[in-house]
Amino acid sequence: MSSPPTMSDGPGRDLALELVRVTEAAALAAGRWMGRGRKEPGDEAAVAAMRLMLSTVEIEGVVVIGEGEKDEAPMLFNGEIVGNGMGPRMDVAVDPVEGTGLLAHGRPDAIAVIAIAPQGTMWSPGPAFYMDKLVVGRDAREAISPASLAAPVAETLAAIADAKHRPVEDLTVFVLDKPRHAKLIADVRAAGARVLLRTDGDVAGALMAATPGSGVDVLMGIGGTPEGVIAACAVRALGGAMLGQLAPQKPGERVAVIAAGLDIDLVLFERDLVRSDDVFFAATGITDGALMPGVRYTGEGATTDSIVMRGKSGTVRTIHAEHRLEKVMHLSPKAY
Repeated sequence: MSSPPTMSDGPGRDLALELVRVTEAAALAAGRWMGRGRKEPGDEAAVAAMRLMLSTVEIEGVVVIGEGEKDEAPMLFNGEIVGNGMGPRMDVAVDPVEGTGLLAHGRPDAIAVIAIAPQGTMWSPGPAFYMDKLVVGRDAREAISPASLAAPVAETLAAIADAKHRPVEDLTVFVLDKPRHAKLIADVRAAGARVLLRTDGDVAGALMAATPGSGVDVLMGIGGTPEGVIAACAVRALGGAMLGQLAPQKPGERVAVIAAGLDIDLVLFERDLVRSDDVFFAATGITDGALMPGVRYTGEGATTDSIVMRGKSGTVRTIHAEHRLEKVMHLSPKAY
């Protein structure tokens, strides 16, 4: 009996394009719900489309990061088997709509995302819902260390600015616009940096911070732990740096995290959150954003814009796709 294929045996280069088809399908299905004021229908449509397209991907995959439990939303659940079972064994992390609130209210930077890595290499957050994060691009990766998360914001930003050979005033910091971040936002402003606020979407924020020329230099603050693992896949593929430390916010979360044997004081790097360079990441814009336009529906179909990357090769592709009417109607029917 032959052993299952590994990444080195499988069609690694082709997987990137297969994953784009998955995020395109989710974006096409969710996009019809932009600005309609309800989170759940768009998320449900994206989950169904993503699950359908994942069944065609040539992997033997297991979902280890399935967004949904935190929001009580529909999900590709943890432990679900995905792929056609014919390829390498992979860990799979998904967020069919990253930024359900952004989608529901027609705000920027809602995206569909997926990441995969060899089986057993993605960190499992267990009952940990929230994580304090710091993300920079490859030009500033040496400027941050585990001490940076607890250091004064002005000190951290000064080190990042120095690595970029720019004044702090030229930096833009992505922060989620949450009450818990009032002091962080005030500290960033006091240091002289600019602030980009979003109500949701810290995977998109991490992607911006790690992408050269995006207009965002740093991500700071507390966001979702599952999103942190997904973001780490993109950061690792882009050669950036990420720090993460569990930061329980919900009642009972700290007790559950400790009971699960997780170390709240441990600072994790992107290489701890995904322990392989052979990582793939794909994202497709649902609403217009800083990195990608959203879905455009036309009389003949729709267009999508995506980014896909592979850590092992360092290749990053941007893909503009035109989809014919019959595909769009299959994935995002107008009958609500």
